Amino acid sequence: MPSAETTRTSAHEPDPVRPTKADEVAAAGSELIGGPLGRRALLGTSWWTPARVIALVAIGVFALGLVQKAPCYNGAWFFGASSQYTHACYSDIPHLYQGRGFADGLVPYFDRLPGDMEFLEYPVLTGVFMEVAAWLTPGSGSIQHQEQWYWMVNSGMLMVCAAVIAVCVTRTHARRPWDGLLVALAPAFALTATINWDLLAVALTAAAMLMWARGRSLAFGVLLGLATAAKLYPVFLLGPLFVLCWRAGKWRDFGKALAGAVIAWVVVNGPVMLFAFEGWSKFYRFSQERGVDFGSFWLIMAQNSSDPLDTETVNTFATLLMLLCCVGIAALTLTAPRRPRFAQLAFLIVAAFIVTNKVYSPQYVLWLVPLAALARPRWRDFLVWQACEVMYFLGIWMYLAYTTSGDAHKGLPTEGYHWAIGVHLLGTLYLCAVVVRDILMPERDVVRRDGDDDPSGGVLDGAEDVFVLGAAARPPRHAAHFAVPQGPQVEWGTSKAADSPPSPPGSL
Repeated sequence: MPSAETTRTSAHEPDPVRPTKADEVAAAGSELIGGPLGRRALLGTSWWTPARVIALVAIGVFALGLVQKAPCYNGAWFFGASSQYTHACYSDIPHLYQGRGFADGLVPYFDRLPGDMEFLEYPVLTGVFMEVAAWLTPGSGSIQHQEQWYWMVNSGMLMVCAAVIAVCVTRTHARRPWDGLLVALAPAFALTATINWDLLAVALTAAAMLMWARGRSLAFGVLLGLATAAKLYPVFLLGPLFVLCWRAGKWRDFGKALAGAVIAWVVVNGPVMLFAFEGWSKFYRFSQERGVDFGSFWLIMAQNSSDPLDTETVNTFATLLMLLCCVGIAALTLTAPRRPRFAQLAFLIVAAFIVTNKVYSPQYVLWLVPLAALARPRWRDFLVWQACEVMYFLGIWMYLAYTTSGDAHKGLPTEGYHWAIGVHLLGTLYLCAVVVRDILMPERDVVRRDGDDDPSGGVLDGAEDVFVLGAAARPPRHAAHFAVPQGPQVEWGTSKAADSPPSPPGSL
């Protein structure tokens, strides 16, 4: 039986959203584990809180992803170029252990690598992560044995990142903890988690989103700065946050977030920048010099053109397209009938970068998974998108199998791979479309339909608008004007609460 204090606390909290009651796909899926939980279930008032359950699920699904890499671990990474593609188990991690000097004890950014690469082509914090894993890797035995250990050590560290991501998403929307299952059960998440080191930046970004939701602007900035020191994409979140704070007049909070991000990034990058500038700048030079590559619509254009665009021209056009997307998102933010949720815009800006970029590695889907769970926590749309990403995951490996199998041509030809790229792009654009629809029609937004305003918005949650454009300027500008009630304004004990006692915090 829950304690009196627990009962007293829950009596003053809004009723948690149970996805198996509010989402028909979640309800149907729950039949696999015995059906939806009833409102009297005590899950969430005992040790089995939603965060702990979801963390364990995330670890379990991550472990299944490790099992999927078994054919490569047992030899495909080392003995056959095409077999690691036909088994769809490729990973950069074991190959870069020797290829980037970790097996020889070279220090990233400071020691020059043999060959054309010259220096490690990853941001500094990711390089630190790789180096720590190398320290933990036994240096005895054959190089194959060391590479296997290096992948296992990295996998263990990345598993911690995966659990952090799932828990942060679970706690970001206080009334929707079970949305974290979208992350924990995402098939593309498990398939791509150990291809590269992206989960480090994703975990820091998810933690930053949680801090912003809790109103801790400086902590958000520090974590976002660290995430940007691990991967470039997190810095784009500052753009929509700037426009949201402009509309709500929250300049002080944005200033603290920006200052925290800049300081954290400089603290990590400053020493390497000062003492090994050539090695530090390799990531940024490589990003500019890299030609059109896998997964982008630019590749489709290049492979179907007799005179493809050069790299500099593609860089210019890709930058212009991204800037157009930024302008469009800013206009949407300032003219929407109700201020968009931060998670919605965060998803849109990162998706815009992915769609317009000249390369799309299969692990880039990890950037979007937690943002999608917060922006559009609807199982149907999420699974449609995930199905498209899984098809692309299989498509790229089958295409590489085709190109590396010689005259046998085992795999997917170029035309088939173009269709796989198209499926990925359509899936991402579909999810963007439903998020934009939710912004333009707030009554369709499942988060706001459940009574919240912007649970991941921190100081923006329920705030009054001070600057809007177009049609948004005509109606009264306080969020309470809209028919959907604000989460923080709900008080149990009257109206609905008097007729229907709240469910326990963890009820599904």
